[in-house]
Amino acid sequence: MSQQSMKKIYLYSKFERFWHWFQAIMIILLLATGFEVHGTFELFGFMGAVDLHNTLGLLWLGMFFFFAFWMFVTHEYKQYIPTTKKLFEVAMYYGSGIFKGEEHPVHKSKSAKHNPMQRLTYLALTAMLLPFQMVTGFLYWGYNDWANWGLSFLSLEVIGLLHLIGGFSILIFLIVHVYMTTTGHSVTAHIAAMFSGWEEVPEGFEVEEWEKKA
Repeated sequence: MSQQSMKKIYLYSKFERFWHWFQAIMIILLLATGFEVHGTFELFGFMGAVDLHNTLGLLWLGMFFFFAFWMFVTHEYKQYIPTTKKLFEVAMYYGSGIFKGEEHPVHKSKSAKHNPMQRLTYLALTAMLLPFQMVTGFLYWGYNDWANWGLSFLSLEVIGLLHLIGGFSILIFLIVHVYMTTTGHSVTAHIAAMFSGWEEVPEGFEVEEWEKKA
């Protein structure tokens, strides 16, 4: 990739950065305590892991509802609306162009913080995988109250298995996500932006029409 002069744009608000790192810590701790409950290793002790997992899960659930409310109030949910504009170009970039040093076909902007593939990925994560994990986790946690909730027909083994599958799916996303943070114009550029809020884009970059309408 040829060297370009860069400029900084303020992209991520304080709340967005807080939510990003809060959720990252929650996911890592929930994965760690979840694996300990399954006997993968010992860190907090079985009961300690169970109690911490339950507490963190309920805290995460409450914060998730607040985040969803914030997204709709601020209209930031528009950042997750899927688009086919440049979707193929971005897919080709991640499939081969990135290994050839080609320039990313889409740059971030205030009105379009996520490229087309990120929109699809984050929408699936936020609207499907995380709610799935929270619902199965909540049901697992409230097993003793199923009869009172009229859910006696559910199977604890099935709910437990679904929760485990969701956990592994989130782990896979986390690994891929950490790798993708290293694919900016420098290895630490994307991570630095999630601390400072400032993202670097090419000096001559102009927002495209589809991004303005995002």
